[in-house]
Amino acid sequence: MKKALITGITGQDASYLAEFLLKKGYKVFGTTRRSSTVNNERIEHIQDKITILQGDLLDQGSLSSALLESEPDEVYNLAAQSFVQTSWNQPVLTGEFTALGVTRLLEAIRTVNPKIKFYQASSSEMFGKVTETPQKETTRFHPRSPYGVAKVYGHYITMNYRESFGIFACSGILFNHESPRRGLEFVTRKISNAVARISLNKQKTVELGALEPKRDWGFAGDYVEAMWLMMQQDKADDYVIATGENHAVLEFLDLAFKAVGINDWSEYVIANKTPHMRPAEVDYLIGDAAKAHKVLGWKPKTSFKQLVEMMVKADLAMEKKEK
Repeated sequence: MKKALITGITGQDASYLAEFLLKKGYKVFGTTRRSSTVNNERIEHIQDKITILQGDLLDQGSLSSALLESEPDEVYNLAAQSFVQTSWNQPVLTGEFTALGVTRLLEAIRTVNPKIKFYQASSSEMFGKVTETPQKETTRFHPRSPYGVAKVYGHYITMNYRESFGIFACSGILFNHESPRRGLEFVTRKISNAVARISLNKQKTVELGALEPKRDWGFAGDYVEAMWLMMQQDKADDYVIATGENHAVLEFLDLAFKAVGINDWSEYVIANKTPHMRPAEVDYLIGDAAKAHKVLGWKPKTSFKQLVEMMVKADLAMEKKEK
């Protein structure tokens, strides 16, 4: 039985990855930071099938202990300060978690067992102010937020440990991937939840920022398979994971309202860019996953429309339960 350790086990991606690995017959371990309140909502349905350990990306000792206890064949580093807006308010902490945290984990692997395979969750936010379209593995990075800068560091330190120490260390440059398990602070989930609540007369309007920015949105459940496929290769490498389509926030909004039978949503949406503006914005992202298609045999299974409808349907079910 293979063993895998997933950092940030309570997050969106980690919950889908844990499900996927369990189906593959893995023994799954996950790390969480020690806290007085732990939100295990995303993994409640599989919590009895996984082993949760204490592990903090700010503390290399705790990471080494988690590796010694779990003795994994594969480590998936999905823990990070992952909300772009927050990275502007907490840039130093974002750097500690999202950048230096990768180094601490790689160094723990190097000292405990350099034969452990390592996956780093890189991000399309690294491309930022894009220099070519679509973006692929060789596209130059120009990050536009402390989060994007931290992810670039994590990406390059992963490459450095691969080239310097021979560790099987790969990175998945994932474009935006959403699901019903996305946090409410993210615009996609904010929209799907608000639409559900509006249709049930629980709220009257939703306030959003710019509706024009375009993103390459996929389903998180599809993307975790790509992570696993990268780790099954004979040689570690980096891959863009994307749908190859991009859609404006406006399109997401339109499909979400149509999913509840509302075609004219103008009276329900308040556009107010001021409180949602970032010091520097990323306007247009679309990925070229040709390498992943060719080498990994991976392609997304869920369409944009299916993703939006899935999220609205899940929020409707949740809101109906909560009177």
